Amino acid sequence: MGEDIPGVPNKRTGGVVLGGIIAPIFFATCEDSGALPLELDVTQMESGDVVTIYPYKGEAHKDGKCIATFKLNPNTITDEVRAGGRIPLIIGRGLTAKARGVLGMGASAVFLTAEQPADTGKGFTLAQKMVGRACGMTGVRPGMYVEPVTSTVGSQDTTGPMTRDEVVELAALGFSADLVMQSFCHTAAYPKPSDVVMHHTLPDFISKLSGVALRPGDGVIHSWLNRMVLPDTVGTGADSHTRFPIGISFPGGSGIVAFAAVTGSMPLTMPESVLVRFSGELQPGITLRDLVNAIPYQAIKECHLSVAKKDKKNIFNGRILEIEGLPDLKAEQAFELSDASAERSAAACTVLLNEEPVVEYLKSNVVLLESMIEAGYEDKRTLQRRIDKMNEWLSNPSLMKPDSDAEYAAVINIDLNKITEPILACPNDPDDVATLSEILASERPTKIDEVFVGSCMTNIGHYRALGEVLKGEGAVPARLWVCPPTKMDEKQLIEEGYYALFGAAGARTEIPGCSLCMGNQARVADNAIVFSTSTSNFDNRLGKGAQVYLGSAELAAVCAMLGRLPTAKEYNEIVPKKIAGKEANIYKYLNFNLIKDYKL
Repeated sequence: MGEDIPGVPNKRTGGVVLGGIIAPIFFATCEDSGALPLELDVTQMESGDVVTIYPYKGEAHKDGKCIATFKLNPNTITDEVRAGGRIPLIIGRGLTAKARGVLGMGASAVFLTAEQPADTGKGFTLAQKMVGRACGMTGVRPGMYVEPVTSTVGSQDTTGPMTRDEVVELAALGFSADLVMQSFCHTAAYPKPSDVVMHHTLPDFISKLSGVALRPGDGVIHSWLNRMVLPDTVGTGADSHTRFPIGISFPGGSGIVAFAAVTGSMPLTMPESVLVRFSGELQPGITLRDLVNAIPYQAIKECHLSVAKKDKKNIFNGRILEIEGLPDLKAEQAFELSDASAERSAAACTVLLNEEPVVEYLKSNVVLLESMIEAGYEDKRTLQRRIDKMNEWLSNPSLMKPDSDAEYAAVINIDLNKITEPILACPNDPDDVATLSEILASERPTKIDEVFVGSCMTNIGHYRALGEVLKGEGAVPARLWVCPPTKMDEKQLIEEGYYALFGAAGARTEIPGCSLCMGNQARVADNAIVFSTSTSNFDNRLGKGAQVYLGSAELAAVCAMLGRLPTAKEYNEIVPKKIAGKEANIYKYLNFNLIKDYKL
């Protein structure tokens, strides 16, 4: 798709992308490449059709008839296409303004001006305040074009080489973003020859520009990057699951990551927000993963979301998902909720927390970053600068809160008292959620061939729970995969004896990283029925023809034991009994500051 760029190999520009819904990260990637992404009704389009697009008219025609209408969004997108992408446009527009200023000329009339919304006079949401602070403002309104300071930028290895090329094209001598981190979680386990070369060359490139380079085998980008984030700040990353548990992140492609890393800011048209508010008490046996799936479950009930692709509704698409009502969650738990906002096609996510868990998290993270410096990770100056800023925040902790009169596109209330059994995402759509009882009453498959416990959706507590449920049960009938998110989790689990329990169950353990979740490393058997704790279950993601359920590690353990989905009664008989009295030790997170003489 698109056209070759003279003198630039392996990259193209231009083209047209049509979709009923285009996920924000892919829409942004289209903008960066100079393509024209259009969201419109595509149900009357088939492969091989000749469709004529009238961009300014906002119509799509087939056989001389209008079959769909649309609106150009943002209104400056035609300039982006003409410039070969929004990054060249931003640079060209900025250079033009500076040159005209030096020459004493007025503003150029060549460029389109971003439409800015009227001020409603209402309060701001948490996300609007975070972005506002990054722009030197109290808050920003939905629809406002801004370029917030981007304090934390993440790059992962499948897009890292492209980001490197983009950085070179920007003629950068160093990074302006306060912290840029590169991970190797998508290719570490089963590297191709080209991956091995990248493992040896990319870290040096990143660290020489003042970035922080992880090492193959260290683990998942998000589990590390989250530990480097400052509260109430803005960031981005070249992975759709770059969703901070504190602060806010707007994921982008390799181009926007390079731009944010080099300039320290990113282009953003502020999305609307959807508020999800939890109330009540968490019921026995119910996990945070069940709450993750409760969000689309409730949205479907309220007609904010539909499963069918035709005329699909999705209130979260392109909006910010803001979560309230669980203020005492640990940061690791909060990320489980924010991470899943990617599956909702949300542009970003915030979680309203109390100060105590954030203070606890940053105290731990300071020690981790200090141990990275001691272990020889580069760039030391960048790590030390982030340590200093964490300590500065800890000396006077304060968190933003939304205004009581903030406006939302929708408010979804979820009563925890009414969630009494596990909720799963069914094959193969993360929006197709159902309770265990509903699944067993349907014609969906119930036999489980393989179970995967891993991905950025997990933390150390999940693996302890898995081990405790499997303890004493012997080898399980399902093929069991275990892959912790970081080497720190792996080391602690080994020291606590959980790897012995995994071995007794016959599990296959993988080095920390993305493993099955990414789909470019290990794979399940063709046409397998799988229960997974991973983020996504799209067709063929975990394996060719695989049908994948998504749910909690606790339920994964039961599925592995039985080789099938349990009934709600079986689950409630097994899990509470297995973990009773051990909760404090199972769901205990890695606080490095409490580990004597901690070293990586």
